[in-house]
Amino acid sequence: MILNTIKEGKIVPSEVTVKLIGKAIKSSENDRFLIDGFPRSEENRVAYERVVGTEPDFVLFFDCPEEEMVKRVLNRNQGRVDDNIFTVKERLKVFTALNLPVIKYYSEKGKLYKIDATGTEDEIFERVRPVFAALRAKN
Repeated sequence: MILNTIKEGKIVPSEVTVKLIGKAIKSSENDRFLIDGFPRSEENRVAYERVVGTEPDFVLFFDCPEEEMVKRVLNRNQGRVDDNIFTVKERLKVFTALNLPVIKYYSEKGKLYKIDATGTEDEIFERVRPVFAALRAKN
């Protein structure tokens, strides 16, 4: 079910995703987590916060032009079922419709860090480092 959902460029149901994340958190010895690509919708956000019982300390938003995102996904050559032009374009439509309200929510709460995601991996990493350094200094 998860593979078919991903292949269609759609989002896995929140209940399924949150259960998988919760299982990973409970089985870990860590008390801090970086969860990539989640929450992707308001439904995901609400389900996560209800199950975990807290909001994230911060949210990173990697801002990148659509043309660049399509190019990167099609060139990553990982053999994934969802790495094709149709699915990538569909995922971007889903992203715009579902994810941007989550970005707005965390932005309004002062928890969003918007990162310019153009350039090389090293350049982008250097833009992220100050976010983690500032958070480390708070704790």
